Amino acid sequence: MTSLDSSPTLTVWRTLLALAVVFVMLATTGWTAAHHRRTPGPREAALTAWGQGTIAGHHLPAADASPSRLKEFFATLSAAQRIRLADRYPLVVGNLNGAPVTLRYQANHQALLDARTEERRRLTDPSLSADGHRNAVRTYDRYTALTQDGRQIIAFDPTGTGRVAEVIGDLQRAEHVSVVVPGVDTNLLTFQRDQRPYSAPLGMAKSLYAAEHKERPAAHTAVIAWADYTSPVGIGVDAAIGRLAEDGAVRLHALIDALPGNAPVALVCHSYGSVVCGVAAHHLSTRVSDIAVAGSPGMRAESAAGLRTDARIWAMRDSDDWIQDVPHLDVGGLGHGADPVSADFGARVVSAGRAHGHAGYFQPGTESLSNFAAVGLGDFAAVSCADGSDACHS
Repeated sequence: MTSLDSSPTLTVWRTLLALAVVFVMLATTGWTAAHHRRTPGPREAALTAWGQGTIAGHHLPAADASPSRLKEFFATLSAAQRIRLADRYPLVVGNLNGAPVTLRYQANHQALLDARTEERRRLTDPSLSADGHRNAVRTYDRYTALTQDGRQIIAFDPTGTGRVAEVIGDLQRAEHVSVVVPGVDTNLLTFQRDQRPYSAPLGMAKSLYAAEHKERPAAHTAVIAWADYTSPVGIGVDAAIGRLAEDGAVRLHALIDALPGNAPVALVCHSYGSVVCGVAAHHLSTRVSDIAVAGSPGMRAESAAGLRTDARIWAMRDSDDWIQDVPHLDVGGLGHGADPVSADFGARVVSAGRAHGHAGYFQPGTESLSNFAAVGLGDFAAVSCADGSDACHS
């Protein structure tokens, strides 16, 4: 007898449920989410100027050149020439995967100051609506926060809703590097929050950095809050398909390929961020030793082996995380495939104890955060498996 779980009838019902979810999304969000276009902004003008620029009589390399090509280019320049390029093209140099990280920090600081000046000008625009003025105030305040002394912004683009990435710790001396890849509604304004800080990318990264330092105080670590991809807006069509994850995976590859040193890298991927990590997995640098996902709707693979990576795959989900009710299907590109915490998927399933809901995995004092820190440090004996078993250590 065919079991209920594998029966054709149940498969049909699951397919219909997935399609019903999509139709509801279309009814509430429309097709516009799936065809979102970013408004051209100042970075496009900066890229055009860079493409026409020279240094010491030589043309500048393409801004989308490989990290290795860009590393070679900057290695040929004097310190004064590097600074000159950062001052002249801050929105380009600050985002060049392959440029020295300290130069990127400097360039992005200048780019943020320029963006803040422009936003301050917008605040006096009499044609702004009340909502437009409130948004301009929030954006101006965010730029001001990002330009504070000591902040290490490794990527910044004000186009559209904005993208940003920040390094916590010393990336050049790090013995272990973790990259936090967040999910839906990630943009410049949601990068950090005063309320519920550990649900925002910066708070996640700071919490993970503190947990790693607590576990191993003498270790040199760095954590990157990586909000440098265009994420879905809300739980709409874009959240149910892989288009934005594919674009994000390309950007994630470039970031990792350009990281200084040779320290192992752990990806810590939350919600839709786990879709990005799943799409990226096969082509990631061998430096990526571990991929840990939390609250995942799927990784666009039917098993851990299907990710085609040598990285260890870890998965967790809190018992009251609403993501468990999302159909784990892939029907004509809709849905993200199998559930990473299911036994058949084959990930190392770890505890998310005390994590409370979909946004609670980075809350201090949770087992989920402790497990992320242990994975990031390569201290696998300290990882607590789900259900109190030892299966994740196998």
